[in-house]
Amino acid sequence: AIYVISNDDLRRWGVTTIPDALRRVPGLQVARIDANKWAITSRGFNSRFANKLLVMIDGRTVYTPLFAGVYWDMQDVMLEDVDRIEIIRGPGGTLWGANAVNGVINIITKPSSDTQGNLVAGAIGNEINGISAARHGGTLDNGASYRLYARYSSYDNGYSPDSSHDDWHIGQTGFRADWGQDSRDAFTLQGDFYQGESGEQVSIPTGTAGPPPTMIRTRDDDTDLEGGNLLFRWSHQLGDNSDFALQAYFDYVDREEVVLNEDRNTLDVDFQHHFRLQNRHDILWGAGYRYIEDDTRNNPTFSLQPDNRDFQLVSAFIQDAIDLNDGVQLTIGSKFEHNDFPGFEYQTSARIAWAADNGQTLWSAVSRAVRTPSRGEHDVRLRLVPDPAMDPGIPVYAVGDDDYDSEEMIAYELGYRLNYHNNWSVDLATFYNRYDDLRTLDISSAGPTGVLLPFDNRMDGDTWGIELAGQWQVRPGWRINGSYTYLNMSLDLDSSSTDTQSQGAGDASPSHQASLWSAYNIGGDWEFDTALRYVGDIEVSGTDIDDYIELDLRLGWKPGPGVELSIVGQNLLDSRHGEFQPDFIATQPTEVERSIFLRGIWKF
Repeated sequence: AIYVISNDDLRRWGVTTIPDALRRVPGLQVARIDANKWAITSRGFNSRFANKLLVMIDGRTVYTPLFAGVYWDMQDVMLEDVDRIEIIRGPGGTLWGANAVNGVINIITKPSSDTQGNLVAGAIGNEINGISAARHGGTLDNGASYRLYARYSSYDNGYSPDSSHDDWHIGQTGFRADWGQDSRDAFTLQGDFYQGESGEQVSIPTGTAGPPPTMIRTRDDDTDLEGGNLLFRWSHQLGDNSDFALQAYFDYVDREEVVLNEDRNTLDVDFQHHFRLQNRHDILWGAGYRYIEDDTRNNPTFSLQPDNRDFQLVSAFIQDAIDLNDGVQLTIGSKFEHNDFPGFEYQTSARIAWAADNGQTLWSAVSRAVRTPSRGEHDVRLRLVPDPAMDPGIPVYAVGDDDYDSEEMIAYELGYRLNYHNNWSVDLATFYNRYDDLRTLDISSAGPTGVLLPFDNRMDGDTWGIELAGQWQVRPGWRINGSYTYLNMSLDLDSSSTDTQSQGAGDASPSHQASLWSAYNIGGDWEFDTALRYVGDIEVSGTDIDDYIELDLRLGWKPGPGVELSIVGQNLLDSRHGEFQPDFIATQPTEVERSIFLRGIWKF
């Protein structure tokens, strides 16, 4: 089940961040916690620390092993340079490995040959303090193409009836060079560096013991963000039906906030070989190695033992797409991994698809995927803010456990696609997922110094759902798209479990979501885009969040060659609405406010 967001979609949707771009994708749950934090997942289990969705940028993983999630405020990609965003719902572990359990998002930027010349862009509005971007692309005497870019983004606070401190800003610069594309060898070298600051209000429990309620101190904090990466890719054509690719990258992350502090270095090398055998087998195999070292700074609320650690991941995979008769293709594959936490893991899948001549495709799949333990689930000691109704009056800690195992899932999928002469299309995907050994927090001890809740695997569950997307080309210059998602989750604790919170993960993703949007060329140089979104009600950490409907509008004008001006309105039906609540780290949520901004792009 795949969905692709094109560069033109990003432009006409009027979005300024990757999370906002993902809101219209069927099967994804996207919710904003405050102005710089998001909860994003696929097919359920949503959380700020959503751990079953793998996110990559040009094949570079941005999934942090500290807590098995994504820092979305550190992914300020220059959207004008994005070629497409590929979203795969369902397991992708056979190709991408552990943690690609419920889905994969791959953000793919344009080759530098497609970004020649100069570009200047900017935006300003009531919720956007200012966005500015500049890019220059050129070609060297040896035929190599390149681009250089810089982007700065600054966003205002969200709404809180008391106060808010969640404004944020980030600056990013980078380059990309491509050469050799006209020969058997093609090379890419690219890199980015960013610095920024994200505000938050954090509630921290203080004191050691006493009668309930536990003393809570709330303070303003500014999280310092810094990081960079360097990636090299070599593709070589061995023959008409054979090629290989070698990719290596280094990624550096430094995040300093009042609770979570992390320095992390990652070195990753990946090799893939593709060839056809006997005109029926399309075989892809490869191997990879990843080395990660981190250094954290412990504090009374959050600590890791040891506070610095290095670990390795070694993997190999093979996949064979077999052409059967009458447009039927069978794809089978397995991936094998070994890392320092659970040890050896394997993931397998079998998919069959029938592509008829009349634009119809019917497909089905069975897959096994795993979510490996994070560094925190083995080594953390995190003091929690207790639920007032269950406050024991002594410190409560979530603690890591060396015996914590991987979570496992068996997924069954069935899908149907129809493309009718490119005038209209329908894409339907259904799924049933069975999970074992899901994460729980069970009491191991309680004494005068505190209650210890080690991570354990005492919950199972199943989810099933329907994802529907459609497109209608009403006439040249007018396109209407729509989507609908239904999700049902059922989680069951083992009889031995004392966990009182983890089962609530089944209520944190809406059962119903729908969207409808229109892209209309008025005539001449004017464009008019409208979008309606519906998100059902949820419950997060014991807090009910109402369903909502929102409207986005965009009016665009191209007054001359290379110039585009637009006015965008987002979340226009309400002055504000809430979308999610924090978990584990007790930051203060804020509500999403109505946003209106002006945007301009000049290419020359």
